[in-house]
Amino acid sequence: MNNETMDKHDSNTSQLVDHELEVLRHIASVNDVRQRDLAQIIGMSLGMTNAILKRLARKGLITIRKVNNRNIMYAVSPDGFEEIASRSYRYLKRTIKNVVVYRETIESLVGLISEQGFREIDLVDASDLDFIVEHACTAASVKYARRRAKAVAGDPEPDTAFLLHSERHEPPSGRRSLTELESAIRSGAREAYLSEVLI
Repeated sequence: MNNETMDKHDSNTSQLVDHELEVLRHIASVNDVRQRDLAQIIGMSLGMTNAILKRLARKGLITIRKVNNRNIMYAVSPDGFEEIASRSYRYLKRTIKNVVVYRETIESLVGLISEQGFREIDLVDASDLDFIVEHACTAASVKYARRRAKAVAGDPEPDTAFLLHSERHEPPSGRRSLTELESAIRSGAREAYLSEVLI
């Protein structure tokens, strides 16, 4: 299996695990839920939702009880509640690890931007990482400002401002590696995209 195939497989497996967790959580929080409702909630086909429910039942994480010909009742087992807690904890650990990596990368990037003579970083549009960018700017003694994309299009930024676009935007010419991004900044680039530093 080549790297691209492995990445795709890992991504599909991860999405399936996320859907399983979502189904478990929803069954745990709602007394009476139908398979059709679950399918709609997780955004999957009825057949795929049925397969997830059967897999969860085989693992002993839920119980399935037929109430009558039209109704089936689902309940999370004690092992299912333990699985919810365990997966939630692993998700939290993974999220915290990513935040640490993002913080270190963004701090390094802001330091490099500062070394190139920029005294202001304008974060373009809403970002889930704005607190990290703001902290990195404070640590590097660089002014931090937030701007809207519409304002950027019609408002020339000062020569000392560097535009850092939110991770919600993709670079028009495709993502660069971190090394390529750093090289571009050293060569005089005046903008970058947070999406280029995300894992």
